[in-house]
Amino acid sequence: MPATATDPGTSRIRSWWGWGYADAQPDDAECAALGALLPGTLARPLPIPRVADLTIGPPGVTVPSALAHLVTADPRARAAHAMGKAYRDVIRALRGRPGRIPDLVGRPTCDREVADLLDWAGGHGVAVVPFGGGSSVVGGVEYRGDAHRAVLSLDLTAMDRVLEIDTAARSARIQAGALGPVLEEQLRPHGLTLRHFPQSFEFSTLGGWLATRAGGHYATVHTRIDDFVQSLRVVTPAGAGTSRRLPASGAGPSPDRFFLGSEGTLGVITEAWMRLQERPRWKAATSVAFADFHRALDAVRAIAQSDLAPANCRLLDPGEALLSGASHDGSAVLVLGFESATGPVDGRLAAAVDLACAHGGRRAVPEAGGDRPSEAAVGAWRSAFLRMPYLRDGLARMGAVVETFETAATWGGIPALIDAVRTEVGAAALKATGHPATINCRLTHVYPDGAAPYFTVAVAGRPGDELEVWDDIKAVVTDILHRHGATITHHHAVGRDHRPGYDLQRPEPFALALRAAKHALDPRGILNPGVLID
Repeated sequence: MPATATDPGTSRIRSWWGWGYADAQPDDAECAALGALLPGTLARPLPIPRVADLTIGPPGVTVPSALAHLVTADPRARAAHAMGKAYRDVIRALRGRPGRIPDLVGRPTCDREVADLLDWAGGHGVAVVPFGGGSSVVGGVEYRGDAHRAVLSLDLTAMDRVLEIDTAARSARIQAGALGPVLEEQLRPHGLTLRHFPQSFEFSTLGGWLATRAGGHYATVHTRIDDFVQSLRVVTPAGAGTSRRLPASGAGPSPDRFFLGSEGTLGVITEAWMRLQERPRWKAATSVAFADFHRALDAVRAIAQSDLAPANCRLLDPGEALLSGASHDGSAVLVLGFESATGPVDGRLAAAVDLACAHGGRRAVPEAGGDRPSEAAVGAWRSAFLRMPYLRDGLARMGAVVETFETAATWGGIPALIDAVRTEVGAAALKATGHPATINCRLTHVYPDGAAPYFTVAVAGRPGDELEVWDDIKAVVTDILHRHGATITHHHAVGRDHRPGYDLQRPEPFALALRAAKHALDPRGILNPGVLID
């Protein structure tokens, strides 16, 4: 199973229980050092879980011989497809409570094989959960419940080719199972890029990005995968279909928008025509420090409402800046970056820095004989950004509760939202654990009308009850977001873990329409039951 055991073209082993590569996970000494940063964590790290210690029974269903070559009941493959990579998934694996493990893992190579597996599953009461890279952090790839005879995890990573490139329209037809690096490697010889780089880029697929309406790394303009879609091909239990490939259309509700964000509940996205961009040739980056976080918010808003369109405009509060190594003096740090395929960007960077300084920012002063501090801060942030999910797993091994809550709100409501999260979540964490929590904030994406604050909460858990603490904190955060008019998720989809917040936010007529669509496209209710639609 290349998508979960190894990465295509490499010999590195993927962790079945935690983030990324097994050989990149923190060792016991690093885990202990991380735990020392939070009062009340365990004296020694929890052991790395083994598949051999799980109770994995025989499959509850047998596929016909004509489909046998498409599925496996291998215990490691089944365990690796049982959960995503959220904190709650990691701690359950560490505590030996992974939940319902799929009976089979399917690995189709074409639309016809997807349809065959769906037809068989529909006739035998088997739930089907579409699976890309498995990087879901909201419970979107696991089965919860007992309404189905068996569970099939439908792994699409064998469908990973760029099938066609239209250079005139600068777009490509790409199979949905292509992992980020696999996709980009096929576009590179043509001088093109999709330019969608979420933090999970190495371990997530095009289909996963589409099914979850994923946000990328870039801070302005094309921040979301939605912006790149020309058309989708979807296989459902009721049949397959392809939306018309057009640059734009006003012809009624968009079929693409119907399936974007549906998380495999309405159909299986098997390929898409995607808008591409030329690979950037000019890049420039720097950082600006702020003594006052609220003035930094004003600076970011001014940049977002200009026509400068930075690729990176990430504001780190003092705690986040310290954690990433971007600042050590209590300053907030704004990381700015620009890139272009058509011309130099130094002028745009300089204009953005001027705007930031007009709101109280401080330019970094070059040091003799070394990197400029601004460049060092950018590099420190970038390294910390890529390493952070592994460090979360290390803290989980020390019994800590670590979670990032990401949202978006309009500019006027952001200061009060940030204050409420810091105050109310801090109080809830202290009540639940008896220990103070660390709560850091960063703005990751900025828009003319608002921004996306991401909050990272870390606190020592109650040994053995970490999930209960996580549930308590999650409930408080959900209530805060609802009261302040913020979205339950900006970046990561809904899954099962965001359902309470999503249900509060979606209008009831829309919910009725979704349920009707689900019944029409999946009358036997086999596709990813219980994620967005009941």
